[in-house]
Amino acid sequence: MTMHIYRTHNCSELRSHHVGEEVRLSGWVHRKRDHGDLVFVDLRDNFGITQIVTEVDGPAFATLEKLRTESVITVTGKVVARSTDLINTKLDTGEIEIRATSVDVQSASEELPMPVAGEADYPEDIRLKYRYLDLRRESMHKNILLRSEVIASIRKRMIEQNFTEFQTPILTASSPEGARDYLVPSRVHPGKFYALPQAPQMFKQLIMVAGFDRYFQIAPCFRDEDARADRSPGEFYQLDFEMSFVTQEDVFQAIEPVLCGVFQEFADWDGKGREVDPNFVRIPYADAMLKYGSDKPDLRNPIEIVDVSDHFKDSGFGLFANIVGSGGVVRAIPAPKTGDRGRRWFDGMNDWARGEGFAGLGYINRKEGAPSGPIAKNHGEEGTAKLLEELGLGEEDSVFFAAGKEGEAVRLAGGARTRLGEELGLIDENAFKFCWIVDFPMYEYDEEQKKIDFSHNPFSMPQGEMEALETMDPLDILAWQYDIVCNGVELSSGAIRNHRPDIMYKAFEIAGYSKADVDENFSGMINAFKFGAPPHGGSAPGIDRIVMLLAGEPNIREVVLFPMNQRAEDLMMSAPSEVSMKQLRELNLRVVEPPKEG
Repeated sequence: MTMHIYRTHNCSELRSHHVGEEVRLSGWVHRKRDHGDLVFVDLRDNFGITQIVTEVDGPAFATLEKLRTESVITVTGKVVARSTDLINTKLDTGEIEIRATSVDVQSASEELPMPVAGEADYPEDIRLKYRYLDLRRESMHKNILLRSEVIASIRKRMIEQNFTEFQTPILTASSPEGARDYLVPSRVHPGKFYALPQAPQMFKQLIMVAGFDRYFQIAPCFRDEDARADRSPGEFYQLDFEMSFVTQEDVFQAIEPVLCGVFQEFADWDGKGREVDPNFVRIPYADAMLKYGSDKPDLRNPIEIVDVSDHFKDSGFGLFANIVGSGGVVRAIPAPKTGDRGRRWFDGMNDWARGEGFAGLGYINRKEGAPSGPIAKNHGEEGTAKLLEELGLGEEDSVFFAAGKEGEAVRLAGGARTRLGEELGLIDENAFKFCWIVDFPMYEYDEEQKKIDFSHNPFSMPQGEMEALETMDPLDILAWQYDIVCNGVELSSGAIRNHRPDIMYKAFEIAGYSKADVDENFSGMINAFKFGAPPHGGSAPGIDRIVMLLAGEPNIREVVLFPMNQRAEDLMMSAPSEVSMKQLRELNLRVVEPPKEG
């Protein structure tokens, strides 16, 4: 039987029962080790590593000796058993090695701009410019394979939940809402532009109007916005789905098994033994902002914030009394088992708060059980004792205070809760905890514009529908909107949609939009709703964020094949780039240089 020209096995396949067989492998030279009379090569492919060995006087030595690492070779040889003391238990192929009889060089590597073997940190600009080398590294390779498996699992689970996969357009109309669009000039319609979709929002709703019942896709989305650790500039992918004739509860029941199932499937993919809490806790938005100081709380952190404003009304502590008297709030952030911490640590937390732009972070220290510090002294022994009792603090527990206007106090308390959780080691790094944030306010007051505006998603159905819009204070109206959060990372926003034109016109009118504004800006959707639209809703969990959490990576670029840098540049392909005058003329475009500074 003729042997395959490149390989009979992959580099993770051979075991002790193959000893004596003649085999052929192809891959990259991962490492070389010269032991005098023997030369060892670790040969790597997509699947794993196999050790190759040749004697100094062997037929393959001359070729292997001069090769740089990362050269691509084909090795033919016999499988031999390693002696017991040389078995490598870290490799699947660690019981055997290949004694090379011939080596063919498929592609010789030049000197590398960055190492592949090992996991040493390297500057991000080099990693992104030579991403194809970066992706050869073990951790990156595993992350991208994990991503593929996660997507395949999600797709299978969605189909099992009776969702049907459809693809929506990539070239579409620009949207006046949300982030900045990426625009694509039209050659055949001079002066007009397509936009890349920020999300398939309108299309997926129109799929429901078209009579399909359950839709999903692994959808690419494009937004011209700045990068963050959990957000890629330019493009990202989401599990986009929509359902007809459903309530909020129906949406939750459909997607919870998908997300919980995929997290359970891959929680231990790296052998860290992480646990998935199957309970999706429901937390109203107002409660989340009060207890956790965030609408994306990390439930692995057991600290809960408490409003203690009433304790400081007309109290001896004038600063807090004045804040509460002028409409502000005081929030307490318990710090368990910190009574033995010195003043330097407490002052450090205060310095941190000032460094974040806040006035400061007050505290009561419970050293040896006795409350101390300026707040305890000014609030008085009786008042302090009553406060600490209500908070349920033990003798060695201390407490920090965030005071000010409610929005400012919420941000400070939430930041302090997170910092304390991390500094005190309270966060279980081997757990995944989910929650739904529900009952978002439909509207908020825009201080800059001095007007009421939508707070979240303008296309959501208000709770109470038309009656609520006509009879309630807009700032008291809640929406059928919800977010999925895992370990403090927002996976998605979603909503039961407003499918009624009359309710939509009224909802936009409250936010200052006329009927003509709605007809002009959202014509495709509002017109479709006039021909019979089912009640519908959905959501769109972020694929990149799901994989980032499962991979245990702090930055989303570690789970994306070819990401851009923080300035939305592709260093490998040199994008964005200038285009020729010929291309500009075909598109009837002229480049206008920005004004020079100074």
